[in-house]
Amino acid sequence: MSTAEELLIEARVQNVRCTDDRLIVDLTDGRELSVPIRWYPRLLNATPAQRADWELAGAGYGIHWPQIDEDLSVKGLLMGWAAPGVVK
Repeated sequence: MSTAEELLIEARVQNVRCTDDRLIVDLTDGRELSVPIRWYPRLLNATPAQRADWELAGAGYGIHWPQIDEDLSVKGLLMGWAAPGVVK
């Protein structure tokens, strides 16, 4: 297994927060991911309260926002994947 694969396997969500233009995810290994919130239209169009209502999914390998039915994976965030149809 490569080091990159090992880092993906160990990457779990610790905390999530949103600003007006960024989704910021803290990982349990100390890394902080920050991506444009416009990559995820459901989050972009959500209210601050809806964005704040997140929960861990898949034993910490993902994030779920129940009010807006959005799910993101740590792997997808690390790979820089935007929602389908979004132009980066």
